[in-house]
Amino acid sequence: MCQILKVLNNNALLVKWKHDGESILLGRGIGFGRRSGDYLEEIDGAKEYALVSGDRRNVEIGTENGIEPIYLEAAGRIIEEAEMVFDGISSDILLSLADHIAFAARRDKEKIFVSNPFIPDIKVLFGKEYAIALKCREIIKELTDYEISDDEAGFIALHIHSGLSHEQVSDTLQATQTVNLSMQLLKELAGKELDTDSLAYTRVLSHLYYVIMRSRAGEAVNIDLNDFMERTYPEAMVIAGKICEYIENKINSRLDRMETGYLAVHIQRLLAEK
Repeated sequence: MCQILKVLNNNALLVKWKHDGESILLGRGIGFGRRSGDYLEEIDGAKEYALVSGDRRNVEIGTENGIEPIYLEAAGRIIEEAEMVFDGISSDILLSLADHIAFAARRDKEKIFVSNPFIPDIKVLFGKEYAIALKCREIIKELTDYEISDDEAGFIALHIHSGLSHEQVSDTLQATQTVNLSMQLLKELAGKELDTDSLAYTRVLSHLYYVIMRSRAGEAVNIDLNDFMERTYPEAMVIAGKICEYIENKINSRLDRMETGYLAVHIQRLLAEK
């Protein structure tokens, strides 16, 4: 049983459970005819989103300066779309996603365009998440009457990934930016144009992202290719060493020494492309 703290609109309630804290319930018509203070049993067809303890936005929901309920509905629908593709997406992203949609809608209203320079990287690293975000533009248009761009969809893809990886969106964005800059450095060190549509390029880009993820998780590579790559492909090894050093400076964390040889393998494949 729960108690209604606030009727957000006909389709959204802010409730408090006796032992489990506050939640948002989303469902068609669940708020109709209800009032703050009412007690409820389980509501068929309602989806529950537990609120993160300590998030100041919790107390601002539905207020003049808070998140409008319509954006909570949009975020909830997007999470449902993601659940059709992925298992285990966290509902903790509801408020941050709704917040982002609200700002994206405001930018559309004010005709402000925000460029997302990481779209090519997001398409490679989080292709499924980006496909969901593109599809969900229709949901946002239906509920809010605002249109979001492909660039805005890229940021929504990061929120979806956050719900899957349990990372902060800011951490995912920082990692994506570091990968992007590392690929620019790779191009400079290689001294030639790289085929950004090639499989080898995609593999290097993806590998760099997981280099950062392994460093954050404290995981080590289980194969040492450093000596072999130094003897056989010294150019790729030098480039890999410089990129690993660059990443260490960007994320302020040491990488496992064996990451260099492992990265050099992927770089050599890219350098060998005609």
